Amino acid sequence: MSQDTVRLKKIYFAGSIRGGRDDAGLYKKMIAYIQRENIVLTEHVGDLSLSKAEGREDRDAAIYEQDTAWLRETDLVIAECSTPSLGVGYELAYAEAHGKPVHIFYNKARTKLSAMLSGDRHFHIHPYGSEEELWPLIDAILKITIPPHR
Repeated sequence: MSQDTVRLKKIYFAGSIRGGRDDAGLYKKMIAYIQRENIVLTEHVGDLSLSKAEGREDRDAAIYEQDTAWLRETDLVIAECSTPSLGVGYELAYAEAHGKPVHIFYNKARTKLSAMLSGDRHFHIHPYGSEEELWPLIDAILKITIPPHR
């Protein structure tokens, strides 16, 4: 790869699905914003037709295998955690265990972030008060140079 070639970052976007879809519209906007210049492995999280009730137990193992494969492949994780989710919590711990940078966003007017997240020094925490505050924060994160996969 030449010095002039910029490798697109692979981003794992985490947001609540079965825990509640109140923020699905925001997830969609955040994913679209990130996708302007990067790859979002989990763009389905922003699918407004995806319901928290969707999912069959016979597919859960396949979902787990796919999501953990994406987490191992990703350059970094961006999570919107205003709607609590057991699955997102697991994804964040899995990413940490695999040495992936993790950036957590939450709406400070609506949510008090779990101490298990805010107290973990591995996680980069980004409270925000309005949607407009998200975009410069995301820009700053995406400008960080990610070393090539080992």
